Amino acid sequence: MTATLAQDIEAAVALLAGATDVTLLGHVRPDADALGSALALGRVLQQRGASVRVSFGEPDEAPETLRWLDEGGLLTRVDALPASERLLVALDTPTPKRLGRLAARVDAVRAAGGDVLVVDHHATNALYGTHHVVDESAEATAVLVTRIIEAMGAPIDEPIARCLYAGIVTDTSGFRRASPETHRIAARLLEAGVDPGAVARRIVDDHPFAWLPMLSAVLAEARLEPDAAQGFGFVHAVVRAEAAATVRSEEVESVIDVVRATREAGVAAVLKEAGPGLWTVSLRSAGAVDVSVAAAEFGGGGHRMAAGCTVEGTSDEVLAGLRGALGRAPLLGSRSA
Repeated sequence: MTATLAQDIEAAVALLAGATDVTLLGHVRPDADALGSALALGRVLQQRGASVRVSFGEPDEAPETLRWLDEGGLLTRVDALPASERLLVALDTPTPKRLGRLAARVDAVRAAGGDVLVVDHHATNALYGTHHVVDESAEATAVLVTRIIEAMGAPIDEPIARCLYAGIVTDTSGFRRASPETHRIAARLLEAGVDPGAVARRIVDDHPFAWLPMLSAVLAEARLEPDAAQGFGFVHAVVRAEAAATVRSEEVESVIDVVRATREAGVAAVLKEAGPGLWTVSLRSAGAVDVSVAAAEFGGGGHRMAAGCTVEGTSDEVLAGLRGALGRAPLLGSRSA
């Protein structure tokens, strides 16, 4: 940990020590890292006597696979949030825009003299708060939240540990991209009582039967372009609205993990139809092409190996734009195995 990060964590701990009323926000369509981080820190603050709410801009309900993490009843619908709060914590969210319809709360809190704590591991973070714990070398926001909680001297019970472990195991692709220190953090979470098999099964592995025909229809139209992405290969698939309507959002989001396994492709993309002429795009790199820069061309962002964006147009137009952006993206080195 760098001296600057240690100072930032110390400042965050001092801010949280006096918190009595807190709203914690994850990004729209929250994943396990965003929601797990918010719920873990929220439970710590709740146990210290604060009034706590955890929310996100969309959809109206948390993904079914993540609701079981909320043992403290902290999840709060947008329409049930108070008009304002003295302390707002944004987690795993690089820009206010990623908060969706809750983005305006950032400026509102700051204008009222309140504090905004941003905890994130995206290199594209805009540092839009009054306090920041941002470290792009952290594999997950949950890693940073674990460090904050430990610096607070707060006990980590099993529900807190489970939320943190969920964020880490998903954002590291099952610890494939985890550092030795992150493995040590995971070990401490397991010692707190986390059942790793149950977490992976409920969040990553379990799918309803409807997932199979949806996946079959989508993969039947997947295409490989061996010469694209600067010669590293580009594989892509499209999830159209009619296919997405048969399953939960979790099943749609899982398609990228299947497509990215293509051996001949250095970059994988999945286009998900979000509305007429509107697509959310998931990008994954095998290690050679910086997909965060490609996503940034469309107003998105993320990590060098995993990023996303929202693009207007037909699916063919979006794919054409992605080919161009991937052709201009910086190279990270030789493709990893």
